[in-house]
Amino acid sequence: MSTETPPAGRDPEAAAKAQILATEHWSLLATRTLTYNESLGRVTIFLAILSGAVIALALVAQADRFGATFITIAIPVLLAVLFAGIATISRLTALNRDDYRWVIGMNRIRHAYLELHPDLKPYFITSPYDDLGGALQTLGIEGAVSGRPLGSVFHLLQTLPGMLTVIVAAVGSAITGLVAVALGSPRPATLLIAAAGFVAVMGLMALSNRRSFGRSSPSLEPRFPSPRV
Repeated sequence: MSTETPPAGRDPEAAAKAQILATEHWSLLATRTLTYNESLGRVTIFLAILSGAVIALALVAQADRFGATFITIAIPVLLAVLFAGIATISRLTALNRDDYRWVIGMNRIRHAYLELHPDLKPYFITSPYDDLGGALQTLGIEGAVSGRPLGSVFHLLQTLPGMLTVIVAAVGSAITGLVAVALGSPRPATLLIAAAGFVAVMGLMALSNRRSFGRSSPSLEPRFPSPRV
């Protein structure tokens, strides 16, 4: 009885292995779809809250001419919107971490496909490697893959958490501006305080998201890292 390992692509159990891998691949793909659906649902809920708050404040402003009553109502309403926005971004960040996990799993399965059939490599446009570079290539974030940090920053602002962070920062800016007006600050100082509020919220959200992605699970440690060029 021969104990030699069959050549790549001639494994007698290749068909069974491919079927098992394909089942897991479709399972991960379905899970990614659920992740996307929840992300869109969360964004829709937040935008509904934001729109309702803006419409309500517009009606109050018409009646009070942006007086003390308007400021008294606007600050708590916008604080509720700010809380909803922060909660939404936190959940979207968690969903993005989950999606990253599913991408890593699909990359590993793709690597297994190529182990079974190396001749299929020219037909894949996504990565078979399970490190950060491989995941970014599969996600199509070309700026980060090619070493262009500016493109990577613009991509982050185009994502759902990035866009919502800008909106939430604007809400934070409005809150700080209204507080300044309530305290009797002059207009130039109010503008500076509002701008500082915008920058502060942006910075805090960026720091929070960075720390969130800095915590990685041992199961995500690269097993098939990208080859060094």
